[in-house]
Amino acid sequence: MSDAFPSGPREAYDLLLAGNHRFAAGTPLHPNQDAARRADLTSVQRPFAVLLGCSDSRLAAEIIFDQGLGDLFVVRTAGHAAGPEVLGSIEYGVSVLDCPLVVVLGHDACGAVAATRAAVTDGRAAPGYLRDVIERVTPSVLAAHADGASEDEEFIATHVRHTVDFVLDRSRELADQVARGRTAVVGLTYRLADGSARPVVARGLELPAERPGTASRAEVG
Repeated sequence: MSDAFPSGPREAYDLLLAGNHRFAAGTPLHPNQDAARRADLTSVQRPFAVLLGCSDSRLAAEIIFDQGLGDLFVVRTAGHAAGPEVLGSIEYGVSVLDCPLVVVLGHDACGAVAATRAAVTDGRAAPGYLRDVIERVTPSVLAAHADGASEDEEFIATHVRHTVDFVLDRSRELADQVARGRTAVVGLTYRLADGSARPVVARGLELPAERPGTASRAEVG
């Protein structure tokens, strides 16, 4: 329930990135974090974005995007691995809460991606339920290998793209919302050192041209 709720996917994306720019620059506003905001949200919520991110402790969404209570509908799993519960949570965000934006957020030095790369390389099975996480990340790692990837950021970007494609392929509800222009799905990668979130891929939203010196080309569709 922001004071001015975004009118559509583009405005929601711009609002989210503006918050990240403040955070990265060291000038956060810390909006919507007071007692009045808490009271306003006791009976209703209206977040402007669904964010599927990694569970990594350094990736707290409301902090790195400089948002507050009720602004983001956050789903987090190791390596942003997506299964039925994740898909259901995303669908709740877009179909019940009317969020105009879905974000898949990856990051450098991701432990889940690193563990999957190691498992693919040495062929050893992971213990316990970690095996399920690795199985969901494996297609991304194999695709990155096939494309000749060697750097960490290439594997991370590939995994973000694959996750975006996965949620759209598996969720008819989400795909329909995108086709109707009611929401968009954007993949971002976050850099731990400087705190910046950079676009990798977008579905249903045209991203601005990439700034000079960035490493990867953002894809639109």
